[in-house]
Amino acid sequence: MLAETSVKTEKSMGAVCQVCMHRCSLKNGQTGFCGARRNEGGTIVCGNYGKVTSLALDPIEKKPLRMFRPGSLILSVGSYGCNLRCPFCQNYEISMAVQGQRKAGAEYEPEVAYVSPELLADRAWKCRSLGNAGVAFTYNEPLVGWEYVRDTSRLVKGYGMDNVLVTNGSASPEVLEELLPFVDAMNIDLKGFREEYYRKLGGDLETVKDFIFQAAAGCHVELTTLIVPGENDSREEMAEEAGWIASVERAVNKEIPLHVTRFFPMYCMTDREATDVGLVYRLAETARGYLKHVFVGNC
Repeated sequence: MLAETSVKTEKSMGAVCQVCMHRCSLKNGQTGFCGARRNEGGTIVCGNYGKVTSLALDPIEKKPLRMFRPGSLILSVGSYGCNLRCPFCQNYEISMAVQGQRKAGAEYEPEVAYVSPELLADRAWKCRSLGNAGVAFTYNEPLVGWEYVRDTSRLVKGYGMDNVLVTNGSASPEVLEELLPFVDAMNIDLKGFREEYYRKLGGDLETVKDFIFQAAAGCHVELTTLIVPGENDSREEMAEEAGWIASVERAVNKEIPLHVTRFFPMYCMTDREATDVGLVYRLAETARGYLKHVFVGNC
């Protein structure tokens, strides 16, 4: 159980955040790499708790989930902050934001509205007549504010509805352990299958692999890999990735779907063309040599 997410040093009031692989060591009042967690008096707190930047009733296929509640809608909520630095991020205005700051790389200050867990769960319940299946935590990286996910999803389950998590999987096992009892499905970004590529994005491949393995044992999981030209677009890498996914599948007796999606120039990565459609289909076909359920996206 994640009873506390910081290690305190009483004299300096410093603290180390335990939520992800960065293990940010923060002075009192300092915000971490993710832009969402900060040190208050020697304790790491969830600074974006209940601070909503985006709320929409989306088709569940948009998450993307193709094999969980197909044809339904899901109330999708996002806040701000992320613990990766993907240069192609399509939600960079909120994922790269630090509220109240416009310095040190925090160029975007989002507009937020406070939505309590009780209010969000009630809104999801009232949207049932529209085909809503529950709540999806998405748009930014939800696990940098995992406490809000936990508190809200517990209430959503109390209404008999589903919880979906759309995540980069860059979080500690303890965080995932707290959430799994309330989460019904996840889409996890597997950015690629090379450690050096993950380092470019500010992440760690082994952390994500461990997260996927743990999550797949506890709920429905689908994976997404965005194919970026010149970065993760070789057949060899896709074969390694799909082979590893197949091994996870066997270990937990699940059939994990993989979404192979097309890159479009975005944010800081406008120096190259969109991924060739034919390449996306060829890599999907490579993945089908190992996996039963492979879907193509953005084509």
